[in-house]
Amino acid sequence: MSDLQKKFEKATKDVSKAKTDPGNDMKLRLYANFKQSTDGDVVGDKPGFTDFVGRAKYDAWAKLKGTSKDDAMTAYIKLVDRVLKE
Repeated sequence: MSDLQKKFEKATKDVSKAKTDPGNDMKLRLYANFKQSTDGDVVGDKPGFTDFVGRAKYDAWAKLKGTSKDDAMTAYIKLVDRVLKE
């Protein structure tokens, strides 16, 4: 397992230790980078217009299309560090 993978796995556990709610925008950024790191580019149809949360998640993830898994992991780790410092 690479050093980056170890840091990523630690960040996925540490994010739940945040003392304050990071807000919806940060949660979407965390979600999108996590999904890009683990699943790659978004697949499937965009959720219907009545599924606001599903659409927001899909859109956030779709913005990262083409981002490498390593770059997404690095971004996720940095975002978790920011969340934990707040």
